[in-house]
Amino acid sequence: MAAKGNEGEGNRTADRHYREGVRDHVENHDVEGDARRARDAVDGPQGEDLRRAEEAGKARSKGEDPALKK
Repeated sequence: MAAKGNEGEGNRTADRHYREGVRDHVENHDVEGDARRARDAVDGPQGEDLRRAEEAGKARSKGEDPALKK
């Protein structure tokens, strides 16, 4: 049953949907193949473009969450 209204922080419905999506992807997709293709893209001719895109994204970021570095 879907939740009614805003569940606020710790939204269980969103959490359940996310976890179901991850489980579905892991069970029904070639995850190791995805990882291999990503590695090959970074190591290959696209690598520099991908690194520039990553840096552009980081430039707009507010930085790392200090709580993650504990």
